[in-house]
Amino acid sequence: MATKPKSSKTFSDAELDAMQAAKSERKKGKKGDGEADLLAKVAEMGDSDRAIAERLHALVKEHAPSLSPKTWYGMPAWANADGKVVCFFTAAGKFDTRYASFGFQEAATLDDGAMWPTSFALTKLTPADEKVIAGLIRKAVGA
Repeated sequence: MATKPKSSKTFSDAELDAMQAAKSERKKGKKGDGEADLLAKVAEMGDSDRAIAERLHALVKEHAPSLSPKTWYGMPAWANADGKVVCFFTAAGKFDTRYASFGFQEAATLDDGAMWPTSFALTKLTPADEKVIAGLIRKAVGA
Protein backbone atom coordinates (compact mmCIF):
# COMPACT_ATOMS: atom_id res chain seq x y z
CA MET A 1 0.00 0.00 0.00
CA ALA A 2 1.50 3.30 -1.07
CA THR A 3 1.62 6.11 1.43
CA LYS A 4 0.77 9.62 0.55
CA PRO A 5 3.72 12.02 0.68
CA LYS A 6 3.53 14.48 3.53
CA SER A 7 2.44 17.92 2.46
CA SER A 8 4.44 21.00 3.26
CA LYS A 9 4.38 22.37 6.77
CA THR A 10 1.08 23.79 7.91
CA PHE A 11 2.77 26.84 9.42
CA SER A 12 5.71 28.82 8.13
CA ASP A 13 8.78 29.32 10.31
CA ALA A 14 7.68 32.94 10.90
CA GLU A 15 4.23 31.79 12.02
CA LEU A 16 5.76 29.21 14.36
CA ASP A 17 8.05 31.91 15.79
CA ALA A 18 5.02 34.16 16.37
CA MET A 19 3.23 31.38 18.23
CA GLN A 20 6.30 30.75 20.39
CA ALA A 21 6.52 34.49 21.11
CA ALA A 22 2.86 34.52 22.19
CA LYS A 23 3.51 31.58 24.50
CA SER A 24 6.45 33.43 26.09
CA GLU A 25 4.39 36.62 26.42
CA ARG A 26 1.62 34.73 28.25
CA LYS A 27 4.15 33.17 30.63
CA LYS A 28 5.70 36.56 31.32
CA GLY A 29 2.28 38.10 31.97
CA LYS A 30 2.36 41.48 33.63
CA LYS A 31 5.83 40.87 35.04
CA GLY A 32 7.60 42.09 31.91
CA ASP A 33 8.44 45.61 30.84
CA GLY A 34 6.10 46.11 27.91
CA GLU A 35 7.83 49.15 26.49
CA ALA A 36 11.28 47.58 26.73
CA ASP A 37 9.95 44.43 25.03
CA LEU A 38 8.31 46.48 22.27
CA LEU A 39 11.44 48.57 21.68
CA ALA A 40 13.60 45.44 21.58
CA LYS A 41 11.38 43.99 18.82
CA VAL A 42 11.49 47.28 16.92
CA ALA A 43 15.30 47.32 17.17
CA GLU A 44 15.41 43.89 15.46
CA MET A 45 13.53 45.16 12.40
CA GLY A 46 14.97 46.22 9.07
CA ASP A 47 15.41 49.96 8.45
CA SER A 48 12.09 50.61 6.70
CA ASP A 49 9.98 48.61 9.18
CA ARG A 50 11.86 50.10 12.13
CA ALA A 51 11.23 53.68 10.94
CA ILE A 52 7.49 53.00 10.63
CA ALA A 53 7.31 51.18 13.98
CA GLU A 54 9.14 53.98 15.79
CA ARG A 55 6.75 56.61 14.38
CA LEU A 56 3.70 54.49 15.23
CA HIS A 57 4.95 54.06 18.79
CA ALA A 58 5.40 57.83 19.10
CA LEU A 59 1.92 58.45 17.65
CA VAL A 60 0.28 56.01 20.05
CA LYS A 61 2.13 57.50 23.04
CA GLU A 62 1.07 61.00 22.00
CA HIS A 63 -2.54 60.35 21.00
CA ALA A 64 -3.50 57.47 23.30
CA PRO A 65 -1.30 57.67 26.40
CA SER A 66 -3.73 55.35 28.20
CA LEU A 67 -2.55 52.44 26.03
CA SER A 68 0.30 50.30 27.30
CA PRO A 69 3.04 49.13 24.94
CA LYS A 70 3.63 45.38 24.77
CA THR A 71 4.45 42.67 22.31
CA TRP A 72 1.76 40.50 20.82
CA TYR A 73 2.81 37.40 18.90
CA GLY A 74 6.26 38.97 18.93
CA MET A 75 5.05 42.17 17.29
CA PRO A 76 4.65 45.70 18.68
CA ALA A 77 1.19 46.28 20.13
CA TRP A 78 -0.63 48.63 22.46
CA ALA A 79 -3.22 47.45 24.98
CA ASN A 80 -5.96 49.03 27.06
CA ALA A 81 -6.21 48.94 30.87
CA ASP A 82 -7.80 45.47 30.66
CA GLY A 83 -4.72 44.19 28.81
CA LYS A 84 -6.63 43.77 25.55
CA VAL A 85 -4.73 44.71 22.41
CA VAL A 86 -6.24 47.77 20.74
CA CYS A 87 -3.74 48.22 17.90
CA PHE A 88 -0.65 46.47 16.55
CA PHE A 89 2.07 46.67 13.93
CA THR A 90 3.17 43.84 11.67
CA ALA A 91 6.53 44.44 10.00
CA ALA A 92 6.82 43.50 6.33
CA GLY A 93 10.00 41.62 7.17
CA LYS A 94 8.26 39.48 9.78
CA PHE A 95 6.38 37.41 7.21
CA ASP A 96 8.35 38.51 4.12
CA THR A 97 5.43 40.47 2.70
CA ARG A 98 5.28 43.40 0.32
CA TYR A 99 4.06 45.84 2.96
CA ALA A 100 3.87 46.32 6.72
CA SER A 101 0.50 46.77 8.36
CA PHE A 102 -1.06 48.67 11.23
CA GLY A 103 -4.19 47.08 12.56
CA PHE A 104 -6.85 47.26 15.22
CA GLN A 105 -8.40 44.55 17.35
CA GLU A 106 -11.93 44.25 18.73
CA ALA A 107 -11.09 46.44 21.74
CA ALA A 108 -10.75 49.41 19.36
CA THR A 109 -13.88 51.54 19.11
CA LEU A 110 -13.72 52.14 15.37
CA ASP A 111 -17.25 50.92 14.65
CA ASP A 112 -18.80 52.85 11.78
CA GLY A 113 -22.09 51.27 10.75
CA ALA A 114 -21.97 47.66 9.66
CA MET A 115 -18.50 47.80 8.04
CA TRP A 116 -15.17 49.50 8.78
CA PRO A 117 -11.49 48.87 8.06
CA THR A 118 -9.40 47.18 10.73
CA SER A 119 -5.99 47.03 9.06
CA PHE A 120 -3.94 49.32 6.85
CA ALA A 121 -1.04 48.52 4.53
CA LEU A 122 2.03 50.73 5.05
CA THR A 123 5.09 51.19 2.88
CA LYS A 124 6.14 54.44 4.59
CA LEU A 125 4.52 57.14 6.71
CA THR A 126 3.98 60.61 5.31
CA PRO A 127 2.78 63.52 7.47
CA ALA A 128 -0.68 63.09 5.93
CA ASP A 129 -0.67 59.37 6.79
CA GLU A 130 0.38 60.16 10.34
CA LYS A 131 -2.54 62.58 10.68
CA VAL A 132 -5.00 59.89 9.57
CA ILE A 133 -3.46 57.28 11.86
CA ALA A 134 -3.48 59.70 14.81
CA GLY A 135 -7.21 60.23 14.26
CA LEU A 136 -7.83 56.49 14.13
CA ILE A 137 -5.80 55.93 17.30
CA ARG A 138 -7.80 58.58 19.15
CA LYS A 139 -11.08 57.10 17.89
CA ALA A 140 -9.93 53.59 18.83
CA VAL A 141 -9.65 54.61 22.49
CA GLY A 142 -12.79 56.74 22.46
CA ALA A 143 -10.98 60.08 22.64
